[in-house]
Amino acid sequence: MAARSTGSGTISFGLVSIPVRLYVATSSESLAFNMLHEPCRSRIRQQLFCPACERVVERREIVKGYQCSKDQYVLFADEELKALEAAANRSIDIHEFVPLSKVDPVYFEDAHYLGPEAGAEKAYGLLVRSMRDTGKGALAQWTSHGKEHLVLIRALDAGLVMHALYYADEVRSLAEISGAAGAAPARPAEIELARKLIEQLSSDEFRPEAYHDAHRDRVLAVVERKTAGREVVAPPDTVAPRAQVIDLMDVLKESLARGRSPKTRGTAGRADERAGRIPGARRPAAGVGARTAAPKRAPKKSG
Repeated sequence: MAARSTGSGTISFGLVSIPVRLYVATSSESLAFNMLHEPCRSRIRQQLFCPACERVVERREIVKGYQCSKDQYVLFADEELKALEAAANRSIDIHEFVPLSKVDPVYFEDAHYLGPEAGAEKAYGLLVRSMRDTGKGALAQWTSHGKEHLVLIRALDAGLVMHALYYADEVRSLAEISGAAGAAPARPAEIELARKLIEQLSSDEFRPEAYHDAHRDRVLAVVERKTAGREVVAPPDTVAPRAQVIDLMDVLKESLARGRSPKTRGTAGRADERAGRIPGARRPAAGVGARTAAPKRAPKKSG
C-alpha cells in the first residue's frame, strides 16, 4: 500500500524552491493496554477532578496556566495562545548545510520522509544527489501547529528524510551525569584490549532487521493463548544478580578469547545469522534470535 501524505511544504534555499509532500517515516509498534473495570470488563473513563473544590469539572471550566513559581500560575486564554502562534507557512527554509558527521544523534526527535510533488522530481533528485555526494545535511526551520521547529534534512538512498531536532537548550549536558567524565583513567593495555574487542564485535553494515521486540512477541503469544481459551502459566520471577566488582583486564581478555571476528566467520557464522544470533557477541541482545545461557562472570580477583 502506498504511503499517505500527511501534509505539504516547499524546501527553499537561495532562489531554489522544491515543492514536497510529507510522509510519516516511523511508527511505534509498542503494545498498549486499556484500563478496565474488572467485574464488568468495561473500559474506564478518566475524569477531570479538582481537589480544591472536591468535584469533577467539565472541560468548559478549564483554562491553561503556566507555572511561574510554586502554586502560582499565569493564565492564558485560548485567543491569547492563538495570537502567539507563528503564521502559517509551508516553507521549509534551509539556513545552512553542515557535515552530517558533526550532528550528534542526541538532537534527533522524530522523522518524516519528504517526497517530490508532481513536476518537481528533477530538482528533488538533484538536491538528493548533491547532498549525498557532499555528505552534508541541511539545517532548516519549519512551522507546524503554530510553532517553529528546527529540522535537519539529509539524503537517504534516493530520497530525503527530515528529522525534527531538539534545540540546544533542550539537550542536557553530559557533565551533569555523575561519573560520565571518566574519573578513573584506563591503562594503555586496557584501552588496547577494549579496542580489539570492539573490532572483533564490529560489522560492516547496520542491520536493524536482525533485531526484534521480544517483549511484544511474548505478550502477543499470551494474547493468542488467552483468546484460544488455553491456560497461561506465569513464569517464575527472576532477579538479575547484582553486578560484581571485577578486574577489567581479566574480563576483556576473557571476552576476546570467547569472541569470533565477523570478518573471519565461515559456515558457523552464517548458521548463526540464519538463527538470528549476532556472531561474536558475548551475550545476545534482547530480542535477537534464540535465547542462550549467559556466560558466567569472571571471579573477583583476590589480592
